[in-house]
Amino acid sequence: MENHKTYIKQFTLLGILLILISFFNISIGSIYIPLPEIFKTLVGQTPVKSSWETIILNYRLPKTITAILVGSGLAVSGLLMQTLFRNPLAGPFVLGISSGASLGVALFLLGSSLLGGLFSFSAFLSWGLPLASSFGAFMVLLAVIIASNKVRNTMSILIIGLMFGSLASALISVLSFFSEAEQIKQFVFWGFGSLGNLTWNEILIFFGIFSIAALGIFISIKPLNSFLLGENYAKSLGINTKKSRNIILIITSLLTGVITAFCGPIAFIGLAVPHITKLIFKTSNHKILVPAVAILGGIILLLCDSIAQLPNNEFTLPINAITSLFGAPVVIWLLIRKKKIYV
Repeated sequence: MENHKTYIKQFTLLGILLILISFFNISIGSIYIPLPEIFKTLVGQTPVKSSWETIILNYRLPKTITAILVGSGLAVSGLLMQTLFRNPLAGPFVLGISSGASLGVALFLLGSSLLGGLFSFSAFLSWGLPLASSFGAFMVLLAVIIASNKVRNTMSILIIGLMFGSLASALISVLSFFSEAEQIKQFVFWGFGSLGNLTWNEILIFFGIFSIAALGIFISIKPLNSFLLGENYAKSLGINTKKSRNIILIITSLLTGVITAFCGPIAFIGLAVPHITKLIFKTSNHKILVPAVAILGGIILLLCDSIAQLPNNEFTLPINAITSLFGAPVVIWLLIRKKKIYV
């Protein structure tokens, strides 16, 4: 009962913190917008300056929502992978899905130099990058699912995913070698990650996929808890481990694929947030961990994005640089201070 009350307090605090940081994230940028004006705009009233309404509704609010969805998706994906593989170093990109997405983008941006005009037309398509990234992620997902049905050992799937990642990296290196400097520059900028490029239509697609994944996670809570003690224990509880494993792999691949497609590969969040959450909540129960990780992932990515904004400056730092630069030391400090990871 005491733990139940503690969890309610912790979730309440995280919810309040998420709302406050969301408003702060919307307010800062090259133009500062006061919080009361943001609230007026969101409830349908006209702010003092009409231009603020356009900035809030067309640029900053979509970016804030994207940050919450991306942070939550990556953090939950990292938790699923760490549980499935029983490896604290596993993250959402461990299956090679992100590498497949990167290869798709590399073919899109760099392929015209090596493969002639086959990919050159795609530069004129506004959906070219997300489509290319999604196609690459889907192909790797398909290969991982086929492999998961051929092998029984979960660690073998992990190794296969890493091999797919190495293969994709090698192909990207070949494409880069034959590409022009401008093409390589485009690919590098995509690799920095970005939260501010999504339209409302793209956010709706993103949210739809996120909702499907959330449903899959909900029905996987019991298998996830049983996987903590190994697949044999899960089987003894009557759980179809093969089916559950495939569902978890598909969920992670869906989330990772759509995030990488729309926002690029964003580091640190999926690896570190599950550990931070476990240190705060001190539990391994996924019924508590999944929502906690989702909320905390959104909060941390919003914080990183706020730092990247460089308030009152027209420049925005790469989100990937901020997540790694500020995130890695925090995790190291937490682990040294607590000296224990809850698994």
